[in-house]
Amino acid sequence: MAYWLGLTLLTFCQPQVEMAGTFSIVAFDPKTGDLGVAVASKFLAVGSVVPYAQAGVGAIATQSFANTTFGPKGLALLKKGLTPSQVLKQLLANDKDREVRQVGIVDAKGRAAAFTGKKCLPWAGHIVGKGFAVQGNILDGEQVVKAMAKAFQETQGELAERLMAALEAGEQAGGDARGKQSAAILVVRKGAGYGGFDDRYIDLRVDDHPEPVKELRRILNIKLAWLRLFEASSWRQKGNLKKAIEILQGAIQCYPEQAVLYYDLACYFALAGEREKALKALEQAIQLDSGLKALARKDDDLKSLRNDQRFEKLVR
Repeated sequence: MAYWLGLTLLTFCQPQVEMAGTFSIVAFDPKTGDLGVAVASKFLAVGSVVPYAQAGVGAIATQSFANTTFGPKGLALLKKGLTPSQVLKQLLANDKDREVRQVGIVDAKGRAAAFTGKKCLPWAGHIVGKGFAVQGNILDGEQVVKAMAKAFQETQGELAERLMAALEAGEQAGGDARGKQSAAILVVRKGAGYGGFDDRYIDLRVDDHPEPVKELRRILNIKLAWLRLFEASSWRQKGNLKKAIEILQGAIQCYPEQAVLYYDLACYFALAGEREKALKALEQAIQLDSGLKALARKDDDLKSLRNDQRFEKLVR
């Protein structure tokens, strides 16, 4: 079959056509320098094809019969100093299939550009705004990209949260006309990858799921909660327990279902001599994850609580 996707084209033996659409956003955050892409599609592992980003350079989404060379080639051109519009012009210049392509580009100065070929399957189109571009093909309608742009512009928080809000708004507005399968989010920040060895600040994929956008939100919340843990830990290492506690309390307001936030908060309260607050936070942590009992029994951060019967009862 000819398996036409809003993303790519695969050829099989049996003559059958099935369509699937893709909607995405590329964006830049001038406050942090973050660059990122969020995407969803009725396509297996859309995150393995559409998003490309490089810290300090730009972010690119290539979709609708995607030419995956546009990612690395486009980033290389941005790095040389070309604008997103100039990059698009060069990428498409000698592409015989340009009219079935869809591309969104943003650079590290917040300049953005997008292209939707005339032969992309409807509804197909894009919106370019200050610091972002949203694009989609085989969508339920124009309202999808309009909702994405609106949500991105109105949502507060760091770039990953704004990208996620745009993806959720796009799905709520109708999203992919053929259904749901995968979603992904990629955010780059200089030296913010694991161990500081690369720039992949957030790199999450849901490759095959009945509710990929909802599942991406779930794992993004876990990731953001852990990032706050690391941030709080760095303040603790600097000797500023007050700041560490403040960060965790703020994180709990955003991610109240994350047991590890309450657990570390209990540790910091215990180290600060706040016994009652430490016990309350520990109780909340254990209610969410009873597996933390074993850790609490051995944790030196909580040793000031061990002579309290309430602590013994909690970790028993």
